[in-house]
Amino acid sequence: MNSVLLEIDGAIATLTLNRPEALNALDRAMSLELSALTSRLEDDDSVRCVVLQGAGEHFMAGGDIKFFHQGLDEPQDVRKLQMEHLIGEVHATVMRLRRMPKPVIASVGGAVAGFGVALISACDLALAADSSYFTLAYCHIGTSPDGGATYALPRLVGVKQAMEIALLGERFDARRALELGLVNRVLPSADLAAETRKLAERLAAGPTAVYGRTKRLINESLDHSLIEQLQAEQDCFAESAADADFAEGVRAFVAKRKPKFVGR
Repeated sequence: MNSVLLEIDGAIATLTLNRPEALNALDRAMSLELSALTSRLEDDDSVRCVVLQGAGEHFMAGGDIKFFHQGLDEPQDVRKLQMEHLIGEVHATVMRLRRMPKPVIASVGGAVAGFGVALISACDLALAADSSYFTLAYCHIGTSPDGGATYALPRLVGVKQAMEIALLGERFDARRALELGLVNRVLPSADLAAETRKLAERLAAGPTAVYGRTKRLINESLDHSLIEQLQAEQDCFAESAADADFAEGVRAFVAKRKPKFVGR
C-alpha cells in the first residue's frame, strides 16, 4: 500500500497521506513518496492547484515513534546519519511546496502534530475542521523541531508564541490555530472536503503564473530590504504584464465579464 496517494482531477492534484492506521505518521516510505510526488507536481504545468490531506480522521500525528524506536539499537553515529537522511528528504518536500509555482492548500482534520504542523505551515493556505487539534510535540520525545517549523512559526505567529508552542508542546484547538494565524479558516468537519474543493477550483481557474510569482514575493519578503522587495515586485509585475493572462484580465475587466485565465 502506498504511503501517499496522488489523484489528479482536471487541474487539481490531491495528495493524501495514507497511513490511517498510524494516524498518517511519517516514516521513511512516506518521506520518500512525498518527495517524489511533490517533485512530479512541481514540474507538471497541467496541475494548477494542489491539495494536501490525510486519509481517515487525522491529518498527521508527526513522526512515527515506532519507526524511531526501531533505530535505537543502532550506534549513535549510525542513528545520527539515518536521521540526517530522513530529515533531508522531508526538507526537500517542504522546499518544493514553498517554491511550487501554483497554490497548495492543506485540508486538515483530527491530529496535526509534529511534522504535520510544519507541513501545513509550508502550504500556502490551510483549512481546518473544527475537530482538529495541534501540537508541535517535539520536546516530548527529546528532539528539536524540523520541517521548517522554526522558520515558519515565528513568521506566522510571532516569536513569543512560537517559543511557547515549541518549548511547552501543548495541544491547542482549531479556533486557537485560527487566532494564531496558523490556519486560514475553521469549518465544520462535515463541510471541510466540499469547501476545500470549492477553494481549489477557484484557485485552479485563476492566473497560475501570477500566483507563483506572488508566492515567491511573499515567501522572500521577510528576508529582503524594502528596496530589494520593491525591485522584486517591479520585476514580477513586468513579467506578468507580458503574459496572456494579463491581457485577458484587462480585456475582461473592460468588457465587464469573467476572465478565462490559462495560467501563463
